[in-house]
Amino acid sequence: MNAPSNHALALEDVTCTFASRESRKDRYTAVRNTSLRIAPGEFVSVVGPTGCGKSTLLNVSAGLLAPSSGTVSVFGEKLAGINKRAGYMFQADALMPWRSALDNVTAGLVFQGVSKQEADARGEEWLKRVGLGGFGDRYPHQLSGGMRKRVAMAQTLILDPDIILMDEPFSALDIQTRQLMENELLDLWAAKRKAVLFITHDLDEAISMSDRVIVLSAGPGTHPIGEFAIDLPRPRDVAEIRSHPRFVELHAQIWGVLREEVLKGYQQQLKPTAAAE
Repeated sequence: MNAPSNHALALEDVTCTFASRESRKDRYTAVRNTSLRIAPGEFVSVVGPTGCGKSTLLNVSAGLLAPSSGTVSVFGEKLAGINKRAGYMFQADALMPWRSALDNVTAGLVFQGVSKQEADARGEEWLKRVGLGGFGDRYPHQLSGGMRKRVAMAQTLILDPDIILMDEPFSALDIQTRQLMENELLDLWAAKRKAVLFITHDLDEAISMSDRVIVLSAGPGTHPIGEFAIDLPRPRDVAEIRSHPRFVELHAQIWGVLREEVLKGYQQQLKPTAAAE
C-alpha cells in the first residue's frame, strides 16, 4: 500500500473512546484500530449498520474530534485541529434561516475576508451551477428540501476544498429528488475530481456513486471488514447504472459482507444503551 503522503486523507490505526453516559468511570469504544486512506480525486463511500461509528470517522477526518489513539494525515501532513483543506456537508441542513440563499452560500467566503461584491458574484455563479440561478434572494423556509440541499452543496463547494466530507447528505429526500441530487454531485465532482468521503446507509447509493466502497462492522469498536473497488464505467446516471449487470454483481458481493453486520446492529439497537467497554 502507498505511503500516507500519497493520499489526500489517511487515518492510521485510529481508535475513538468516550466516557459512558451512565458513568464517567466507564468507557465506550466507538471506533477501534481503523485505517482508511483516500487518494486525491477518489470518491469513497463508507457503509455500515446504524450507530456503528461512521459519523465518528467523518468528524475525525474533519478535525472536529481528536482520536484517542492513531493519527490523521492530510496530504502527508499530520492533522492538528480543524482540517482546513476539507469541506463538510452535514446530514441536516446547516443553513442560517435569517440569511438568503445567496448569503448562505457566500458566508464562508465572507468569513475568509473576501469582499462582498466578489463573494456575491461567485455565489451567484454557484447557485447557477446547482440549478438555482435567480433564487438567491429566497430564504431557507421558502425553498423545498431539494433546493435547500442544493444551497448547502454550493455553500460547501464554493470554498473549493481539496477534500469533501459528506454525512448522508441526501437521506431525507424523496427518491426522485435524491437521484437528481446524486447526479448533480457527480457532475460537479467530475469537473474538479476532489477527494470525497461519503457516508451513507444506502448501499445502492454507495455503489452507484463511488470508486470504492468500504464496509464497517457493527459497533462498538467498529472497523473496516470489507473493501470493494467499483469498476463501473463513468460518467454514470445513478438510476440507469443500477440495471448494469456489474452493479447487480457488486451489490450481491457487498451485501454478503454487510448483511450480518446490519443484523447485529439492529439487535444492539433493541438493547438498552450499549454496555461500556
